[in-house]
This record gives sequence, C-alpha cells and structure tokens, in this order.
Amino acid sequence: MSEKLKKYEQCEDCPSKGKGVFCDLEAKALNDLSHKKVTNIFKKGQTLFVQGSPPYGLYCVSKGNIKISKTSSDGKESIVRIATDGDILGHRSLFTEQNFTATATAVEDTSVCFIDKKYIMKLVEQEPSMAYQLISKLGRELGAAENKVASFIQKNVFERTCEVLLLLKESHGEKVEGKTKIVLKITREELASIVGTATESLIRILTELKNEKAISQEGKTLVIEDEEKLLSFANLNG
Repeated sequence: MSEKLKKYEQCEDCPSKGKGVFCDLEAKALNDLSHKKVTNIFKKGQTLFVQGSPPYGLYCVSKGNIKISKTSSDGKESIVRIATDGDILGHRSLFTEQNFTATATAVEDTSVCFIDKKYIMKLVEQEPSMAYQLISKLGRELGAAENKVASFIQKNVFERTCEVLLLLKESHGEKVEGKTKIVLKITREELASIVGTATESLIRILTELKNEKAISQEGKTLVIEDEEKLLSFANLNG
C-alpha cells in the first residue's frame, strides 16, 4: 500500500469516515463508537470470516481491500466483489441472523474495525441516520447484484470484462497525468473470477484491449487509456 497502515483508534480520524454508514453520526455517538470498536490489521491472505460461520458483529474497512468470495460444492471460488475503504461487511448476515454466505479475505494489508452485534443493534435503534444509511447501502447492493445478474445473462465475456474494468476504475481508480490507474493488487486469476471467465480468456481480452489502445499496463497495474472506448465496448452507452 502507498502509506503505512495505522490503527485509527478514533473514528473521527479514520480516512474513510466520510464514505461509510457511520458518517452522519453526531460527535458524541461517533466518540462512543470509537470506544466500542476493535481495530485490527489483517495481513494479505488472512480471512476476516469464513463462509458458513455465524456472524458476531459487523466489519468496517478503514483502509485497504478485501475480496468477498463464494465457494461452490466442488470447491471452485467465485469472487463476488471487492470491498474497500468505508465499506461494511457482514451486515446482511447479521440482520437476517444467517450464517455468512461468503468468505472475506484481505488482498493486501488492510485495517478493519469490528463492532459487536449487541452494540450495532443498539446503535440502529438509537440513531435514525445509522438505520437510514444501512437501508440505503442494502438497497444499493441489491441493485448492484441485479445488474450483475443481468450482465451475465445479456453480455458476452468481452463486454463483461470492459464493464468490470470500468467498475474498478470507479472504485479503485487513481488519476495520474490524465489517465486512470486501477490501484488494486489482484491477480489475473482473481480478475477472471470477478468477470466470470477462464484466466486464459481474460488474458486474451486484455491483450485485445491493449491493441485497441483502450487500456495499457504499467508493471502489474492496468491503466484506463480511453474510457469512451471501454464504454462502447461494454455496451453501456445505450
């Protein structure tokens, strides 16, 4: 990561404070939350929770990236999404009282805060802004899930790859000299899993996009060179 990870003991000092569900809490409630949460640094490859295990609280990403993946009965892993700064994890299982339906794994050293179930339930009851933020987040996630299903049904692998690159640009893009670098340390295998294709197919498509001057590569980092071209390839303009 570009900066050394820190354990932000005070929520007021958290670099992702303005991005999460706690951003509208009053100072007193935010200070109380700071004393209730537990902050940990998860090293690359460490898991926060495992598919099938019961939820004991909610996780909030302070700094870093976490892959959310599902494992099928035959042991195949599919990456559902990449959680990043300000995202919360485990909330759906927590409020439905179901076991986790996916596994959360750090893809790089990541700072994460854990808030236990009892305190979260109390916070939702006492803070209307918190409840509103959670409902809004669940609604956005449902919409994203519906769009992903539609994309898998209606689009081919080339279009899906372009769409995923555009989504990663929005969530992990960093503007550098008029270009946008996708600052996310994932392997080609993991990117292929997000797209829903074989690694070999993904590599061929990335090569094709480079030949089209839509993207380039700096080391292992993908760079968006022509967003309009990607939009056209992803069939998103209409």
